[in-house]
Amino acid sequence: MTELPFYKPQGNEIALFEHAYKHQLPMLIKGPTGCGKTRFINYMAAKLGRPVYTVACHDDLTAADLVGRHLIGDSGTFWSDGPLTRAVREGTICYLDEVVEAR
Repeated sequence: MTELPFYKPQGNEIALFEHAYKHQLPMLIKGPTGCGKTRFINYMAAKLGRPVYTVACHDDLTAADLVGRHLIGDSGTFWSDGPLTRAVREGTICYLDEVVEAR
């Protein structure tokens, strides 16, 4: 078993996250930059044994960047999943880092 990343709970956030994960509910984690949101997500992902797709949000981020898009390749047009779609298909965690920066 791999060692969990260090995280010190501040309240009942672990139970809330586990409940949301169990019931396949989205969860919004708010707090100022540097307060431990990313560390918490990485801790919970390790605790649940699930990978994390992290998306660094910015003001030019589009829905296609998250969901996916059609691309043109050597064999013609094909669909390429974005990180949100991959996370849903694979049952992993998708973390939208600094989501307030997105449009």
